[in-house]
Amino acid sequence: MTVTAQTAAARHTLARRPILVAASVCLISFAAFWAAQRAAGVSMIDLMVYRAEGETVRAGQDLYAMRATRANLPTTYPPFAALLFTPLTLLDVPEMRALATAGNLVLLVAFVRLSLRLVGRESATAVLLTAALAVWCEPVWTTLRYGQVNLLLAAAVLWDLTRRDGHRWAGAGIGLAAAVKLTPALFAVFLLITGLVRARGAVRRARNPWLRQAGTAAAVFLAATVTAAAVLPHDSRRYWTGMVFQAGRVGHAEDTANQSLRGVLARLLHTGDPGPWWAAAAALAALAGLAVAVSAELRGERAGAVVACALTALLVSPVSWSHHWVWCVPVVLFLGTRGSTAATAVTAGTATVFCSYALWWVPHGAGRLELTQNATQMALSALYPLTALAALALLTRWFTLWRTNRSA
Repeated sequence: MTVTAQTAAARHTLARRPILVAASVCLISFAAFWAAQRAAGVSMIDLMVYRAEGETVRAGQDLYAMRATRANLPTTYPPFAALLFTPLTLLDVPEMRALATAGNLVLLVAFVRLSLRLVGRESATAVLLTAALAVWCEPVWTTLRYGQVNLLLAAAVLWDLTRRDGHRWAGAGIGLAAAVKLTPALFAVFLLITGLVRARGAVRRARNPWLRQAGTAAAVFLAATVTAAAVLPHDSRRYWTGMVFQAGRVGHAEDTANQSLRGVLARLLHTGDPGPWWAAAAALAALAGLAVAVSAELRGERAGAVVACALTALLVSPVSWSHHWVWCVPVVLFLGTRGSTAATAVTAGTATVFCSYALWWVPHGAGRLELTQNATQMALSALYPLTALAALALLTRWFTLWRTNRSA
């Protein structure tokens, strides 16, 4: 081998070294995580409910009369989700749990990659190292602990929102995610509003990818919902005429795990039903959050727009369990790209919130202990919503300064 060839080989080895190190770190982190989950004896209770839903569909029984596991949990998703869960019935429970854990770890890597693509920092090394850390944050840990589908739905939404303008299938991921859980539909609303605002001020026949993407999302959602109605007419009628309005089916509003505005108000007011207070707060948050998201999108700040929309959806949903907050991954990554010393401090603080598990430091569990929380305990159990509100306020401030500096 010539000296030139040896030099080229050495450079190639050095270039690959960071990726190999990152891959090793990620594999070690994932292996430690898997061992920790098994040592903790996680039940993957939500995965067991999904499997029971699939069994109910195959048996032709009443989906919304079903109760599963020792916790007597009901079906809470639209009927289309139950159709997707039927393959789970073909696996033994141990195999299903192992496959679900492995699948969620792969989805975490994909979700991190899409998040880094969103903020313009995508690289193989960054993806692997970020995934190695993200697996230990509370929302991701809890998602895998319960065998939840949050990473799948979030990745589907981000797949849409990181496509090039005019991509043929952009919007399909949002539509499918909304057909499984309704909350992602807010992203379609965000795209629709953005498209309508742009259309109002644009020249005739100008390209409007937002309206096209919103239309694709709506079409896919309707196709999935109609398919479920054709296969499960009774269950679809029950869900869309009654169950969809019964937020109490999923649990008590005041549960510590409920990190939505409704949960915060229930704990603050010491009541299981915050009623009109929540409706008013959710409406204001939706208007403000969507305004921030649309404003950011129209200024070319796609990452900020997606983060604002995700946080808004989590705030206004009647129930946002702590594991729904896997969106903390792109939130932290976005904050970390702002570059200033203040932004670095904000990023560190936000990451600490989601990695500290501090919301569980309060009395919770059987007996509805959350209804008697003191001020400190209420603050701890509202960490995620408070962080989201602070992030939205910060985004508003940044975009205002950006507009001021541009016009100066």
